[in-house]
Amino acid sequence: MYEFVRGPLVWVAFLVLVLGTAYRMVSVFRMAQKEKGVLAYMNGKYGLRSILHWVIPYASRNTRLHPAFTFLSFLFHVCLLVTPLFLLGHVMSWSESWGVSWWTLPEGLSDVMTIAVIAVVIVFALRRIVDPVARYVTSLSDYLVLAVVVAPFVTGLLARYQVADYRTVLTIHIVTGVVWLAAIPFTRLVHMLLFPLSRAYMGSESGFVRHAKDW
Repeated sequence: MYEFVRGPLVWVAFLVLVLGTAYRMVSVFRMAQKEKGVLAYMNGKYGLRSILHWVIPYASRNTRLHPAFTFLSFLFHVCLLVTPLFLLGHVMSWSESWGVSWWTLPEGLSDVMTIAVIAVVIVFALRRIVDPVARYVTSLSDYLVLAVVVAPFVTGLLARYQVADYRTVLTIHIVTGVVWLAAIPFTRLVHMLLFPLSRAYMGSESGFVRHAKDW
C-alpha cells in the first residue's frame, strides 16, 4: 500500500491538480468573455497594485480593521505553503525520486509552523461556530475543507514523532496530501489559484475605471 500511495497515487493527484486547474482557468476565461466589461477593464498597473496591497500584511484598510484575524490569516497561509515545500522529509523524497533538492527548514521550525497551521485551523473552525455572521454563511463543506487542509499536517506531525505504527501513519499522511492536492481545483481551496485574477479585476475596475482605491 505504501509504495502505491507514494508512487502512482501521488501522480494521479498531480494530474488531477493540473487538469482541474486548467479546466477552472478555461471556465473563468469563458465566463469573463461573456461579460464584456471584465476583460476590457483589466489593467496590469492597477491590477498589480491591488494584488500587492492585499498580500502585504496590514496594507489594506480591511486588514487593519481586524488586526488579530489578519495576523492569524497571514501566519496560516505562509505556514501552509512554505512548510510542505521546504520540509526536510519532503525535499529528501524529491531527492530520492528525481535527484533534485533545495534548501530546507530546520526541523524545529517546521514543527512550530506545522503546529501553527493546526492551531489556526482550530481557531477558524471555532470562529465559524461562535461568530453569528460567519456561522450564517458556513456550511458543512466549509468544515470539510478545513479538515482536508489540516489532515496532512496532523498526520505529518504524528509520523514525525512516530506515534503509532510509522509506516501506517506515513501512508495515511500521503493519502491526506493526495486528497488535499486533488481537492484544490474543485473546492474553495481554488481561491489560492483564482485570487490573483479576482483581485486584479477588482483593482483594475477601481483604479482604471472608477479612479479609486480598492484597499
